[in-house]
Amino acid sequence: MKPKILVYALPALVLAAIHLAHAQQAKKVPQIGFLGAASATSQASRLDAFRQGLRDLGYVEGKSIIIEYRDAEGKFERLPKLAAELVGLKVDIIVTQGSPAAEAAKKTTSTIPIVMATGGDAVGSGLVASLARPGGNITGLSTLATDLAAKRLELLKEVVPKASLVAIPLNPANATNPLQLKEIKAAAPALGVILLSVEVKGADDLETAFTVIRKNRAGGIIVLSDPMFGTHRRRIAEFTVKSRLLAIYPGPEFVDAGGLMSYGNNFDDLFRRAATYVDKILKVPSPPTFRWSSRKSSSSSSI
Repeated sequence: MKPKILVYALPALVLAAIHLAHAQQAKKVPQIGFLGAASATSQASRLDAFRQGLRDLGYVEGKSIIIEYRDAEGKFERLPKLAAELVGLKVDIIVTQGSPAAEAAKKTTSTIPIVMATGGDAVGSGLVASLARPGGNITGLSTLATDLAAKRLELLKEVVPKASLVAIPLNPANATNPLQLKEIKAAAPALGVILLSVEVKGADDLETAFTVIRKNRAGGIIVLSDPMFGTHRRRIAEFTVKSRLLAIYPGPEFVDAGGLMSYGNNFDDLFRRAATYVDKILKVPSPPTFRWSSRKSSSSSSI
């Protein structure tokens, strides 16, 4: 019952698919639950990419597949209730956006397959036991947020070589945020940088964080990969522009919102690829045995 698959790609890791759904309870029209940690508006292009991926595989939403959408709007405390709603609907698969959503889904069900469209550090955050033998009912893609965090500091330092104090907004509600910060801290001494981490638990804390960053005269900002920050990316980008602070972000959508530069994943592509795992799970008549495979794809940067 525990087949193995591991596809290694930079910047995305395809985790081992396990605990796939039994075909005996397959519905005439498959029902997918989408659990987003961010707002629907902030991830509109990603949802479009996911739906396009399904269309490319022959699915027609509302006819050959039904999708139930639940979004936490960046308020992670809402995720357990939303996950329970999807489980109550008896969906065939839960597709998640962000590690907090995957964590909420995992705690809510151990039988419904969970496909991570994006996730930061599946092992470090405890979502899976290991990449080779994850255990549980989760498959999907990881953004390698932890591995890319230190590289963002290097790139920021190249752009702002005189920056000695770099601010990092930190959302403690996201298990991958401390992991990202840990990697940045490890790289900071060699670059001659002191870090200023400022807790931001939600939108209400943003203005306080902005005040702290201004007061300490930070020379740059690194925005961590986090659905809550993504939801409020325009507000964050506007602050950096008004404060004349150079910042680096985890994805190109921040640049589209007015930010300076980003280094990270093509999230739309990850969501499109997530549709292939939904399709595989729905079509598996019995648990298959997967072999190890690998492929490479580069991270994206935009300025």
